[in-house]
Amino acid sequence: MTNSKTIKLSGDIVFEANKYANVFSRSVPKQIEHWVKIGKIAEENPDLPYSFIKDILLSLEETKNEKPVPYIFG
Repeated sequence: MTNSKTIKLSGDIVFEANKYANVFSRSVPKQIEHWVKIGKIAEENPDLPYSFIKDILLSLEETKNEKPVPYIFG
C-alpha cells in the first residue's frame, strides 16, 4: 500500500529531475523517488561508492527475476 502526499519542491529540483527522468525513461516523481532511495542508502552507508550501491540494487532486482549473475572477484 502506498501513501501519497502532495509536496512543494523548488523549481530547480523539478527542472533537474525532469532532465534525468527523460534520459532514464522515468516520470519526474519516479526520478525523485529514485534519488531519495539512493540518497537514503548512501546516507546509511557513507563508505559505499555510488557504483557499489547501484550494483547491489541491480543484483537484488536480478534475484527477484531469478536470473542472478555470478559475482566475479578481482
